[in-house]
Amino acid sequence: MRRVRVRVPASTANLGPGFDTLGMALSLYNEVELSDEAEGLQLQVEGEGKAELEQAGERNLAVRAAQETLRDLGLQPSGLRVRQINRIPLGRGLGSSAAACLAGIAAASRLARVELSTDELLARALPFEGHPDNVTPALMGGLTASAIIAGRVVAARVPVPAHLKAVVVIPDLKLATKRAREVLPKQVPFADAVFNLTRLALLLTGLATDRLELLAPGTEDRLHQPYRAALLPGMEVVLGEGRQAGALATCLSGAGSSLLALVSGNGEEIGRRMGERWRNEFGIENRVRLLEIDRQGLVYLE
Repeated sequence: MRRVRVRVPASTANLGPGFDTLGMALSLYNEVELSDEAEGLQLQVEGEGKAELEQAGERNLAVRAAQETLRDLGLQPSGLRVRQINRIPLGRGLGSSAAACLAGIAAASRLARVELSTDELLARALPFEGHPDNVTPALMGGLTASAIIAGRVVAARVPVPAHLKAVVVIPDLKLATKRAREVLPKQVPFADAVFNLTRLALLLTGLATDRLELLAPGTEDRLHQPYRAALLPGMEVVLGEGRQAGALATCLSGAGSSLLALVSGNGEEIGRRMGERWRNEFGIENRVRLLEIDRQGLVYLE
């Protein structure tokens, strides 16, 4: 009997204008443990989404990713025990599906005694996700820019100031990525595309050079956030509250429903004000987490 355990961080995507390209790993972690024992599938989930994920059985994303990888690598054990420790909430724009599929693939390849490269792991994760903006930072850590070029994921790390942290306001409101994409237009005005290009340039320059004054304008967006605001009552008001409280920048986390503030300093107070504004004015219950930027990405624990 062999046992493998991996840890994968949460991630926040887009960061405003970097739609489907930017992603940043956060210090909130899921773990997946695989062992080839007993008969059939044994699935145990602890933490976020326990009932839903255990009920899914072989449709559980981590399980599907692991089983498909094992088959591809020529290992078909008679039994597979999967244990998940989930700290990343589901459907909140924090990369829970990216973490699940990546953990399943990585753990299965290690169980099969096959060392997959970064490119190979990304290639195997892409069919499960469809786009690489969450998978890439979850694997590589830090802030990443990624694109699909000729069917291949091309990704690079982007420098991030060491003192930068993330406040995440997580509502008791799930938002499926499919639903969040359905509200987006098929075409956008040329001026909005140019707007996002200029903001993305400011954001990347501000992060790479520690020019913190560039982060607020650099996280402005016209391609997805204005359309998704209709799905999240109070989104714009709460993001504005974060800026007034001293956040360097605020934006929607991925497709939502969580909101993100980039901070350097008193993040707890910023998060408290954002959470209270959302709860008191719009009736959206929430929890607030102050997180570090994860710099490691996926880690093999055993």
